[in-house]
Amino acid sequence: MKIFDRIEELIVIVMLALMTLLTFLQVVMRYGFNAGFTWAVELTTIFFAVMIFVGISYGVRTGAHIGVDALIKKFPPRVGRAISIVVVLLCLFYAGLVIYGSWVYVSKMKLVGVELDDLPIPIWVVRSILPIGYALLVLRFIQVLWALVTGRSDRLHLGNEAEDALRLKSESSES
Repeated sequence: MKIFDRIEELIVIVMLALMTLLTFLQVVMRYGFNAGFTWAVELTTIFFAVMIFVGISYGVRTGAHIGVDALIKKFPPRVGRAISIVVVLLCLFYAGLVIYGSWVYVSKMKLVGVELDDLPIPIWVVRSILPIGYALLVLRFIQVLWALVTGRSDRLHLGNEAEDALRLKSESSES
């Protein structure tokens, strides 16, 4: 699974780098040479979509999504784990609905055969990131569910912004 983690990270990094580079080039072309690429905004939007939809699964893996767990912390670990399992199951259900809906949408776009406005790419190819991204999210939630069911985790792994800020503060004061 480590290779999958690295590929996921690489995709996010490459998409962010390509977005930044293309936007920079567009600004230079526009203001430096009074020209530009007609397709730059559309391609940047595609890079952004890929980064976001791969990034949602990355966020689940790293615990980067904002979560409200004040209520769960009030319960004993066993009850908190049970609540977390229910929450993950609801997340899986929601992701399944999005996968189904986006699959129907992408299928219809393929039947229609429309291309993007500025690039000769069929819309269905680009919009395929919707079901792919949510399928990746399902894989991550299955990992979280497995950790909860097997007892390796006692609650849904969520980022704790207060603890992170205090840790960073203490690390910066030590240097």
